[in-house]
Order: sequence, then structure tokens, then C-alpha cells
Amino acid sequence: MLATRLSERRFVRSVEWREGGAPILALPAAGVFGANGSGKSNLLKAMDDMRGHVLHSFRRGDPGGRIPRRPFVLDQARRTDPTEFEVDLVLNGIRHLYGFCIDDDRVVDEWAFHYPKGRPALIFRRTNEGVDAGSVERQKTRAVQELLRPNALFLSAAASANHAALLPLYQWFSRNLILAEADSRPFRQALTTDMLGDEASRDRVLALLQAADLGVTDARKQEPDPVMRERLRRAIRILEGTDGDPDSDEGPAFEELGVRLVHRGSGGEEVELDAADESLGTRVWFGLIGPVVQALESGSVFLADELDASLHPALVTELVRLFQDPNTNPRRAQLIFNSHDAALLGDAVGDRLLGRDQVWFTEKRGDGSTRLYPLTDLDPRKQEAIGKRYLEGRYGATPILSHGEFASAVAREPAGVR
Repeated sequence: MLATRLSERRFVRSVEWREGGAPILALPAAGVFGANGSGKSNLLKAMDDMRGHVLHSFRRGDPGGRIPRRPFVLDQARRTDPTEFEVDLVLNGIRHLYGFCIDDDRVVDEWAFHYPKGRPALIFRRTNEGVDAGSVERQKTRAVQELLRPNALFLSAAASANHAALLPLYQWFSRNLILAEADSRPFRQALTTDMLGDEASRDRVLALLQAADLGVTDARKQEPDPVMRERLRRAIRILEGTDGDPDSDEGPAFEELGVRLVHRGSGGEEVELDAADESLGTRVWFGLIGPVVQALESGSVFLADELDASLHPALVTELVRLFQDPNTNPRRAQLIFNSHDAALLGDAVGDRLLGRDQVWFTEKRGDGSTRLYPLTDLDPRKQEAIGKRYLEGRYGATPILSHGEFASAVAREPAGVR
């Protein structure tokens, strides 16, 4: 998410990262493009997995249990290899570096640094030998060691102990890297529903419903009974990482939310539609509005898997523009998404939605692993028709298909037929 020499200046954001230092230049959006099965979704799921480990490993982990993780399953010899995560971020105007390495049973390594004066200063380092307390809150760091389990992250335990130097880093994960995918839609729809009942957020949510040209003129929220109210609250807590787990919990269905979207009838009258009669695209957009508004309000990092699924390309374009435009994104929120829609890549410089350094590709290697690479590696010209050249296969990351193979597949006689 760092700007490069190929950046378009209108997309670049200046971010202070140390006391008295020159700012870094960051980007508000990045789009990942590639063939089906090339690893686009896994890239976002890896970020979501890191968030899940930080938020849940201490609070919900079994003291003697294994660590849930997703190794590379296409190479049996490497399934036991450790998995490593690291994030480089600016927090409260100071650069932080945090990462960890885990296997199925324990945390192999974990580290946190910050850069208050431009040089790395250790907050803590955890190895098999123990925890190096660094120079920040040393006494509190030693106290956390008493709570530590082999299968729980130090950062996760430190948050439970209210470690002043590490709590902001932990809280960053609770507000960032929220993944919008099909499985999380019920939880996101619950968040949007809750925002409709909040005076400060309702107007913005309703305005985005109306702006999407879905025929919606209003939204009416019924007062839920106590049981449903608690289900809605729990769904939001799950989305925010403070309760439950989206992988094992099921959020309320759209029909259960108590929201009735109002449409204009043929005679100009207002008509409330049953939730079951709303289109899939309307439901998808409804589930995106809450976390998008939340991200823009808080300046957080939002992840979107298959952003173009069930949404018109023009609507997807406007969503990306909300993050790209400093007027609608003054708090410098960031959007990382994947898509198949080559129209988002653009062909004319003036109409280009993404800068050349905001485009990434995934390509499946021969062993099934994913190669992730930026468009900038291919040094595209400023005037290059990126969308057209991508569809022509000039950048790779497109499926290799043969019409002959498709035709042969359907021409075969069914088994047992002569």
C-alpha cells in the first residue's frame, strides 16, 4: 500500500510515521485480479486469519489444544511447516512492525517493534528461550509472561492484561482487516441494520441505499424482540471479533433482521417489500454499506472478496471511488479487494479508477501455489490501456482456456450410452 514512482498523485495520501520525520506516501486502495482458483481469496483470508489469531488465541484458545491454521495443502511434505504473518502499519503516527510464526501446537516466534524516532525499538520478542521485554513497559511485559500459554499469542494475552504499550496494537486488529465475503454477509447485514437505528449513522446508510439506484426510497426498522435483539448484538460482536467466530457461528438471516426496504410503486406510492422479495444484489449492497461506512468513519482497512459479485460494475466503481476520493475518505481508510472485472482497470488515463501501482495479479504456479505480483513489475506506460491488455493476457493472471477442450467435453457420450 506504499506509493511508487508510477503513482497518480490524486490517489496518494501523506501519512506521518515518526516524530519530526518526513511523511510516507500511502495508497487508499488496491485491487487484486486473476483467474478463478489463482489464490485471490486466499490472500484476503490470510489477512483475516492473522486478525483472528490476534483477537482469539488467548481468550478462546484451549490451554492444551492445537492452533487452528490453514497450511498449504497441495504439498503434503510441507503441511507441517510453520505459518508466518507480519504486518507493517502506522498507528497513532508511529510506525509499528508486528508478526508471529506458528505451527499446529505452539507459537514458534513473535515480535513487535515501533519506530518513534525512525529507528526500530523493541517492544518485545518471544522465542523458545522466553520473552525479551525490550525497553517499553518492561514490568508489565514480565507480568504477561505469567499468563502466557504455548498456543496463545503474547499480544493476545497482553491485551487481556491491559498492557498499555500493546493494547492500541491489539485494538487496531479489532477495527481493521474485517473481511467481506459470502459467509460474513449475515453479520455485516446485522451491522447495517443496527446503524439504521443510530441517529448519527442512519442518514448516511439510507443515502447509500438510495444512491445505488435499487429503487429503495426508505428503510424501516422494526423493534426486535429481546431474543432477536441479543442475536443482532452478538452478530455485531462476532464481526468485530469480541465474541464468537464467523467460521463456527451463524448470523441472522436477512429475513430475520426486521428491516423493510421501501420502494416507490407505479402510482408513486410507497411500498414495503418483504425481505424475501429483495434481489440478491440489494442484499449484497445492504451488507456492504455498514462496514464501508464504518471503515470510512474510522479510517480502517477493509477487505472485500469478489467485490463485483452480484453488483453492477457501475456500483462497484462508485464504491471504490469512495475510498479513492479524499473528500469522501478524509480519514485515509484503505480498501483491499479482489475482482474479475477488467473494467475496473480502465483504459484511458483520465478515466482510470486505479493507479498503476494499485493493481496486483495472482497466478497459479505449477505446484498449485500462488504467485502475487504488482503491475508495476511490468513497468506499464502511463498511457497504457491496462484493462484491454489484461484481457489479452499481456500481464498473465488470466485463465488458459481452449474452446476445443470445452467442445470435446460436452460432445462425449454419457457412460453406458451407445
